[in-house]
Amino acid sequence: MKKISILLLIFLLISCSGNNSNATYKQISTDEAQKIFEKQGDYLIVDVRTKEEYDSGHIPNAINIPVETINNKPSELNDLNQDIYIYCRSGNRSKQAAEKLVKLGYTNIIEFGGIINWNGEIE
Repeated sequence: MKKISILLLIFLLISCSGNNSNATYKQISTDEAQKIFEKQGDYLIVDVRTKEEYDSGHIPNAINIPVETINNKPSELNDLNQDIYIYCRSGNRSKQAAEKLVKLGYTNIIEFGGIINWNGEIE
């Protein structure tokens, strides 16, 4: 009986170890993102292009964190549970950045593709 209890305990510990390998990010269209951004909310918009690309025009209120720099938790992204909307030029780098952020423990990553599909304001 004692062996069964120990084995059961080990099984429970392993199955509840908190390994979040199934964590993922959500994808939405640029049109959906634009509707969300028209309302005030507790979210961040992150442009993961290079600084030069960002400086040439970006979505209002977006912060720039180039995908190449996301190796650790970015200091600009303090809250692991905040809604964070990610975009790049065409959608490739934003997917890479979303995957990196999820692996770093962020829970509400929303990827919405590229600025080339953005119909809203650009500053």
